This record gives sequence, C-alpha cells and structure tokens, in this order.
Amino acid sequence: MKAKRLSLISAACIAALCSTSFAYTVSGTVSDSDGKALKDVDVSLLKEGKTAKTDNKGKFTIHEDEKDTSDAIHPAFKNAVGYVNINNGILSYSQSSTQPVQVKIFNSLGNQVFKKSLQGSGTYDLSKGIKAQGSYFAQVSVGSAKQNFKFTTDGSFSSTFGSQASGALLKEAAKDEAIRFIAEGFDTLTIPLGTLDTTLDVKLKKIEPPAPTFKFGYALKNDPTPSKGCGKSSTLKETATKSGAKNYKMKSAGLDRDFWVSLPQNYDNNKPYKILFAMHCMGSNAEEFATMSGNQDHPSPYYGQQKLDKNNEFIFVSPHGDTDFMPWRTGDDKDHIFFGELLTLLEENYCIDTSRVFVTGFSFGAMVTNSLAQDFQDRIRAVAVFATADYNIYLPKNKGKPIAWMAVHGKRDGTCDYNRAKNSALKRILKNNGKADADGNFTDASSEVPKEVGGSGHLCYDFTTVDERFPVKFCSWNGEHQWTAYDSGNWQNTWVPEEVHKFFGQF
Repeated sequence: MKAKRLSLISAACIAALCSTSFAYTVSGTVSDSDGKALKDVDVSLLKEGKTAKTDNKGKFTIHEDEKDTSDAIHPAFKNAVGYVNINNGILSYSQSSTQPVQVKIFNSLGNQVFKKSLQGSGTYDLSKGIKAQGSYFAQVSVGSAKQNFKFTTDGSFSSTFGSQASGALLKEAAKDEAIRFIAEGFDTLTIPLGTLDTTLDVKLKKIEPPAPTFKFGYALKNDPTPSKGCGKSSTLKETATKSGAKNYKMKSAGLDRDFWVSLPQNYDNNKPYKILFAMHCMGSNAEEFATMSGNQDHPSPYYGQQKLDKNNEFIFVSPHGDTDFMPWRTGDDKDHIFFGELLTLLEENYCIDTSRVFVTGFSFGAMVTNSLAQDFQDRIRAVAVFATADYNIYLPKNKGKPIAWMAVHGKRDGTCDYNRAKNSALKRILKNNGKADADGNFTDASSEVPKEVGGSGHLCYDFTTVDERFPVKFCSWNGEHQWTAYDSGNWQNTWVPEEVHKFFGQF
C-alpha cells in the first residue's frame, strides 16, 4: 500500500517536471526620497516588454498569467527520470537513472544561496543550506527535466507554499533583465532583476538643477569653496595667547604688522569655515577687540559676533592697525596690501570658505572696512560698518563690482557725519548693486532712498532694487557716535550684533 501511494505522487511530480507552465508578478511601490508616493511613474520590464504606471498610492504591478502547454496525455511518463517534491522544507527525490538530482536555491533578488548534487533516492533537509527568514526559489533538475518551486521559511521551515510539484513553473528572468522607472522631474532608475517574481520598494531622487553660474559672485547659500589650507596643519607660530586668541606677526609692505586669531571649538582642518575680520577703532587695538570681555565700544570679542557663533562656523581675526591712535592709514594703500596678504596667509594655513569672507568695524574701523569694500569685492562677500565716514581714510577708486553692505549710524553722530554716510558711502555701494540685466551686468540702484528712523528707537531699511545676492541694509537710530546702538536702557541692550549676525547668515 505504501509503494502504491508513492507511485501516485511520482506520477504527479513527473508530469509537472516536463510541463512548460509559468507565471510571474513584479510589483512594488515608488516614492520620492521623503517617502511621498509618486503617481504615474512609467514602469517598464525591459526584456519582457511589459509596462505599467503607478497609481495614486505609488503602487504598480506587472503580471503574466500561468500558461500550461503540457500535452494532455503527459508524455513525461515516457521520458521522465524521477520525481522531486518539497514539503515543509524537506526535499524528497528519486530517479531511475544514474543522473544526480541538481538542487539550486535563489533568494528573492535572484542571488544563488545554495547548490547541491544528490544521488539515488531519499530526502534532504533544506535547512542545512538556508537559515534566514524570507522567500526563496528552488530549481531542481533531474536529467533534462526541471522544476521550480517557490517557498518561504521563518528559519525553521514551518511554513511553505507552492510546495507541491504540480504548481506552475516560475518564469526565469532573461539575461540582463531589468526594470526601469521614469518620472518627470526625477532621475531615471534602472534595477537589474534576477527573478521575475519579486516585490520592490523604490525611491526616486529628484533631478538636481545645475548650479547657477554668474558673471560675478556666488549664489545665495552656495556650497563652500575650500581654501588651500584645507587638510593641512597650520605652520603659523604664535607669539602670545590670551583668552583663547593667539597673536601672530608678519611683515607687509615694509611694515611690522600683527593680528589675533580665534579658532572655533574643535577646529577641523577638513571643514571650510567662514571668516570674520574685526577692524578696531581709534584709541584701541587688535588685542582688545579679540580678548576684551565688554564695554561700550566692544561688548564682547569681535563686535559681539563670537558670542553668537553657537554652531562654531567662524574663524575670527582682529588685525592691528598701523598705530593705536590713528590705526588705519590715510595716505597710501599699505593697509590694503596688508589685508590681502593676511587673507592669503590665513587661507593657506586654515581651512576657510573663500566665498564667505566678512569684515566689520566701528568708526576708524568702519572707515577701513568701507575702504576695503571698494577694492576687494572679489574676495570679501559682505561688510558691516558702524558709523563710517568718507574722509580721514585712504579710499581707492571703486572697482565697480557689487558687495553686500550693511551700515548702522546714529542720526546725532557729531564725529562721523550721518548724512555723509547716507549720501556718499551708501550711494557709492548702491551704484554697483542694482539687479543684474540680461547680460549679467549689475545696474545702478542709487536712486532708491532709505526710510529712516523718525523719533526714538531705530529703523533698518532693506533696499528693494538691489540684486538679492548683494543685499544692502541701512540702519538708522536716534543716537550719537556709538556702534552699540540701543532703543532703551544702555549699550548692553544693543540690537546691533543680532542684526549683523542675521545679515552675514543669509549667505
């Protein structure tokens, strides 16, 4: 009785071994990099020539139904050499010839994970070759007869499906088979397929527009441009250290000059940092602007900007003028030579974002800052001047290029004339900062007049006719010659550092 039952199973299995029935289903979901489902994505199975579109949930299915082309009388009875079956992970096999049973098992990606040749008749526990949970495909061949099985396992083979040999053959993927996804505004994605029965979770990446190019300057929020010092250790030798700042000396244009540098916490020489130069005022010096804890003229180091650098994005520099009392030169360009050589020296020794160089200063420090803004537009991204003037300083001919510019000035300033700053320094900047024309040339925006504070408090006016990459801001307040402008209380309530921090932060 037992032998008879075995022969019935053999007949069913042998018939299936020589049939040519097959079916497959390729399905899945398509979304963007944020996980949002994408509708109407064109999905193509390239070798099969089958296509589909995703629905409003991003889902697609490419399916081919089973086709049974076996003969009604099952000629396999004449040619078969044996039978195979899988049940609960146990492979049963038997053949009448000396040919071995070849077993190959593939994972859902089409990668072969197991191969075994079996002789004679018997059983084989597939758990010896497969441990991981998932769906698998077993291809078992006996001579020229071949059968594919699909089964799942939780690691112990307690669950199987498609285990009976009379099931449909899974259609093997053609050589170099691939599935392609095309959607407007996204990069085309092509995925090779090792099997035609699979489920995919696909994410498409949005096409990144090419970085804009300009006749002059950078786009807002441009990628950093690393200096030559990136990836290198500084060779500068400090001569003094105070409050975390280091002092260095150099020779420039025949003069002995020095400067102070404060690096960000955990400085990384592979990360490009922004850099801010703080130019000191008359009667002060570079050391005070780099190390003093606070008073009316310097409420904290570097005009209050170091305290606001919460993300450690800046390298801070305080260059020393020619003298303390009259710090910046009035009759020649040696301060400009010093600045250019100093910036180059720092860019060669530290990792600096050369597209984000900023300069700020008060009074005489504002004068030299504004002077540099006429000459270094190709190296300085933006400046902030507090109580600037167009006299008592060397002023080169403006190179005619735009630069981002911010000013803070007291309307009652009796030292550096307010109207001179508004009607001369400001207008010279605006002349170059108008929105670019079709040829990329900047236009004249000097006809726009800023709104000014009327009574107490302050008013910051953002010009509307300038190019957005070269903004201009003019802040007036009802005060005198003091950079720590405030609306009430005293200098410790100044709003200036925050405004300057936001102005520099937009680039």
